[in-house]
Amino acid sequence: MLTIRFNRLGLRPGDKFLDAGAGFGRHAFEAARQGATVFALDYATDEVVMTRNTFGAMLEAKEITDKAYGGVLRGDATKLPFEDNTFDCVVTSEVLEHIQDDVTVLSELHRVLKPGGSLGVTVPSWWPEKINWMLSDEYHAPKSVGGHVRIYSATELKAKLRSAGLEVIDSHHAHALHSPYWWLKCAVGPRNNDHSLVKKYREFLEWDIMTQPRSMQVAERALSPLMGKSFVVYSRKPLTVGASV
Repeated sequence: MLTIRFNRLGLRPGDKFLDAGAGFGRHAFEAARQGATVFALDYATDEVVMTRNTFGAMLEAKEITDKAYGGVLRGDATKLPFEDNTFDCVVTSEVLEHIQDDVTVLSELHRVLKPGGSLGVTVPSWWPEKINWMLSDEYHAPKSVGGHVRIYSATELKAKLRSAGLEVIDSHHAHALHSPYWWLKCAVGPRNNDHSLVKKYREFLEWDIMTQPRSMQVAERALSPLMGKSFVVYSRKPLTVGASV
């Protein structure tokens, strides 16, 4: 299930692509399928190992070519281990809300982008996230390890991207049908995955992802601007210094 719309990134075969905070690699895998040379970075060792293994399986199955795999590594998004102007496209999805120093992360993402390169950022949408925080203290920091440390408004995220030197070019919301799932989880306890309502709604989401019925696609498009779980912003590194708006 993708949050980023790759047609808005302008990704082309042969581009160098970074998934910063890749998790289990969903956006990295899609970029590889589209012919990019992909690097995936995450702070969590288990997720790095799992993503590396999945890439290995994709290579063995000839789902992607050798050129599509750049590497998977453990690293810190505030200190990216890459040279300046390395990547044509960068994605960071559901990462910034976990990091205290998000300004440094955005500065690093700008640094490693080539001039003219594109950045896709996703964070939890403001009011669905606000409901989660109201329903559960355990959901967010500091009580939970890896919890969410802030709630972004659209204005704040776009302003921080511009302050980092990026030009904001587009935005949208995504995953409306996922917001009620998280409200349920927060209401009964974020770690209570066995609650009957949580299990039923998770089964519904899995069915929707696997079958993609047209009725649910229509509902998703209609509801996402109102209650999408994620807010997505696309930006570009200007070709010349000082050209961001």
